Amino acid sequence: MKRFLCRTLAAFSLACVLASPLPACAGSAPVDLRILAINDFHGNLTPPPGGIRITDPKDPTKKIVVPAGGSEAMAILVKELREGHKNTIFVAAGDLIGASPFLSAMFHDEPTIESLSMMGLAISAVGNHEFDEGKDELLRMQNGGCHPVDGCKGPHPFEGAKFHYLAASTIDKATGKTLFPPYEIRTFDGIPVAFIGLALKGTPEIISPAAAKELEFRDEAETVNALIPELKARGVEAIVVLIHEGGLPTGDYNECPGISGPIVDIVKKLDRAVDIVISGHTHKAYICNIDGRLVTSGDKFGTLVTAIDVKLDPQSRDVISAKADNVIVRTGALPKDPAQTALIASYEKLAGPIANRRAGTITQTLSRVPNAAGESALGDVIADAQLAATADAAKGGAVVAFTNPGGIRTDITKRDDGAVTYADVFASQPFRNQLVTLTLTGVQIKEMFEQQWLDPNRPRILALSKGFHYNWDPAKPYGERVLAASMMLNGKPIDPTASYRVTVNDYLALGGDGFTVLKGGTRPQFGPYDDEALSAYIEVNSPLAPPAADRIAQTN
Repeated sequence: MKRFLCRTLAAFSLACVLASPLPACAGSAPVDLRILAINDFHGNLTPPPGGIRITDPKDPTKKIVVPAGGSEAMAILVKELREGHKNTIFVAAGDLIGASPFLSAMFHDEPTIESLSMMGLAISAVGNHEFDEGKDELLRMQNGGCHPVDGCKGPHPFEGAKFHYLAASTIDKATGKTLFPPYEIRTFDGIPVAFIGLALKGTPEIISPAAAKELEFRDEAETVNALIPELKARGVEAIVVLIHEGGLPTGDYNECPGISGPIVDIVKKLDRAVDIVISGHTHKAYICNIDGRLVTSGDKFGTLVTAIDVKLDPQSRDVISAKADNVIVRTGALPKDPAQTALIASYEKLAGPIANRRAGTITQTLSRVPNAAGESALGDVIADAQLAATADAAKGGAVVAFTNPGGIRTDITKRDDGAVTYADVFASQPFRNQLVTLTLTGVQIKEMFEQQWLDPNRPRILALSKGFHYNWDPAKPYGERVLAASMMLNGKPIDPTASYRVTVNDYLALGGDGFTVLKGGTRPQFGPYDDEALSAYIEVNSPLAPPAADRIAQTN
């Protein structure tokens, strides 16, 4: 990025005024470009229940929840933010699909791809959730066509995305080439701007091992920096990175008094030619200056649209300045886009009978938020449901069940009448993983628990079914945090040499989230899908109350 002193700009302007109106002078005014960006939409075509939590404008010591999101309001906001701007482009930083509510997930996220295409989305990076159903399914999202198993279930043929996915760091091992183009160059008033799109390097650790084995995910900064000479050779000076990796900020949704996390180190390693970084993945909102560059992120679930105003120099063709504003997609304050309303209605007509099916009732909200020890009410209930579904000898003979917190995506919120629908159940576990009952030794169970801290910056505390209890000590080194003597099943110590029938989902059974010890489980028996197990459990146990949080204890 070239930065000009004010006196240089002033002198240049004066020279143009005094000289004859040559083309160079006529085109010397900066070119304005508005970039609109989203990230982590996750198929939320209708407003997410939680809206967005922001600082109370009337009292900075308090937080308030603002109803926000939904494609009907977002489409209107995108149109409004385009108005009055000659040069605009709408981009995304990944996770547009995957872990989606029932309305989108039932149709393998085809509705979301259609919705964003209708809004004029132009380019998106791939996120880790783009790979939830594997490489071939993601290619179908781009190119269109019927699902290979479920066929064409939507109200009309699926034509694929009108926007372009970019995957600079994702290599298809079969071809040795990037799965999608690494970048795209768009021209605004004669000035080329490159958009590089890429996923996080750690994608293989958080997607299905079956999907990951076909792909290679390379280092983020190294990938970008290797493309700079090629872009410069094509006459590009203005460079924007769309990256599905992010940070953990402090402050409100338009602030960045302090930020930590992977994005900080990545940005610092980027070539100075990179001007703007649009990030995601952490589901946080921020507008930051990191290492002299603008870095943005727009929360999650379509609650924000980031408006980035860029000035481009016609002479150097580089970025002069860039500033950003996270704009809330205020539900109710914005009208509904008729085309989006019609799209949603066409899919709701097909999904409604299943989505609205009553599963049962709850007495309180089942929260996915863990306590200090890592235990959550919803996690407990899900593990209980999975044990109930596989405890019968003919169905697996399980004595305990464990599930990963990353698979639990949203609370099951109590309505006034306490009713829970199948759509509520599905939203809490949208990956629809199949249950697998395995035989593990006591030693393997202990090792599985230790693998919860494989990534010390992001521990994954497993939810466990009733009857199981253990203590863990954060002061102990990795590999020694779970106190072996505290591991109890129905009041009896876990015997290191004994065998136990354990139920997990198929993602974990393949070593997902780093729980590689589970790949050593024997005598696998497949059961129902996790959403089916939870729906049946709520039905049988209604009205269902949150269980006591007494399964995991943190000492020291």
